[in-house]
Amino acid sequence: MIFSSPRFFVFLAAVLAVLALPLRHETKKRILFVASCVFYAAWDYRYLALLLLVSVIDYYCAARIAGADDPRARSRWVTFSVVSNLGILGYFKYYNFVVGNLNGLVAWTGVSLPVLSILLPAGISFYTFKSMSYTIDVYRREIEPCGSLMDYATFVTFFPELIAGPIVRASIFLPQMTRRIGPTADRFAVGSSLFLLGLTKKVVIADRLAAPVDQVFARPALFSAPTLWLAAVGYSLQIYCDFSGYSDMAIGTAKMIGYDLPENFNMPYSAGNIGEFWRRWHMTLSAWLRDYVYIPLGGNRKGEGRRYVNLMLTMLLGGLWHGANWNFVMWGGLHGSALAAHAWYRTKAGNRLRIPSPVAWLMTLLFVVLCWIPFRSPTFAATAQFFRGMFTARRGAPWAPDAVFIALALVVPAHLVGLWLASAVRGERTETRAGSGEPALQRVMRAASARLCEDPISSWSLRLGTRTVLGSFVVALWVLLVILSGETHSTPFIYFQF
Repeated sequence: MIFSSPRFFVFLAAVLAVLALPLRHETKKRILFVASCVFYAAWDYRYLALLLLVSVIDYYCAARIAGADDPRARSRWVTFSVVSNLGILGYFKYYNFVVGNLNGLVAWTGVSLPVLSILLPAGISFYTFKSMSYTIDVYRREIEPCGSLMDYATFVTFFPELIAGPIVRASIFLPQMTRRIGPTADRFAVGSSLFLLGLTKKVVIADRLAAPVDQVFARPALFSAPTLWLAAVGYSLQIYCDFSGYSDMAIGTAKMIGYDLPENFNMPYSAGNIGEFWRRWHMTLSAWLRDYVYIPLGGNRKGEGRRYVNLMLTMLLGGLWHGANWNFVMWGGLHGSALAAHAWYRTKAGNRLRIPSPVAWLMTLLFVVLCWIPFRSPTFAATAQFFRGMFTARRGAPWAPDAVFIALALVVPAHLVGLWLASAVRGERTETRAGSGEPALQRVMRAASARLCEDPISSWSLRLGTRTVLGSFVVALWVLLVILSGETHSTPFIYFQF
């Protein structure tokens, strides 16, 4: 079920209605588990057993780790967990990729390994990383093992973030399982506001950009350099609005149910350097790679040279995580090189040669946009063709760029408003000279019966209100915009393929 589809709206309304009933807390947790299984089975019921198998393996591995005093036994159980998860992920996601490359290398021998017809299970990259981190955290003695298999299975299968994140850790989710489950007026208002924001990003911007962007990336040799540049910008907006829109809807749905999920995007295109970009983009994956790959490799504790190598290896793995394609590895390598170069610059030249903030922002944005080209292109040849065309003066096939300009007209002001709201959350409000000196933001939000909500997990969000005429008008106008401007067909989210 796609979050932007009527089918999901009916499903969510039914789940919230049942969870709102005066039932025992344990009963509601079981209902939530069953609802999550139904949600996943709607994609392909055959792989529900695989999802539950991962839950059972890691639950029992963590229990054995916690109960063992012998360091070697603990090590064996965590190794079994990691190998099991990576083995499952490797078979379904990378088997044909590895076999295809091996067959190419040994083609001269006349021997070839069989290529299998494997359907990638929905969300496998996300739920294996999520579940694997649990056993590692128990092994590190950072958390206690979960005492209930059903509770742990509910954590792994939790439907709002099951398919495409955020990658939620057990240390964040499991302590919340003692909370009251079910919608309250306040949590529903906050959650539905977040959901509406994500829905707008998805159907009004990302889905509108999909067709024209796909047209150019399918045959880049047909189009002129300006068209290719606009298509690259269009894809940068599309993937951001698509993925951050999913995250907003996932976090909003979880809030309506009664749980807080971690923030996953924080206006990444406003980043002033590549390190900051990765602290703002897909934040839960960035943190996962840092804590379970970069730091165990040695991080920055073993000298500068080793630090650069660790950054590169981490981002190469991050690229490969996105898909079994050398273009993803290339994308990861580019970002790894940029992170290493930025680390070198800060260490060697940062104090002597300061790049002005606007220039640093523009350089970062340009690099990120250009890197999306190999990420989106299917092959090295298509990537080279796209880059070659961007710097070649030639006529091209007709292409309508309206969707890109409309997206820019929506995303740029939205980023500015987001930065304004973020500064308000940090208490950096700008006082106005008019009237009583009350901050302008405060007056506008009070008139619209809206307010900023904060929590230590999901950061902050804007809660829309309908208690005033202006507030009701804003909400009604926003919903009308989504209905009239959104795509009528629900398209799968880009990250579902990962």
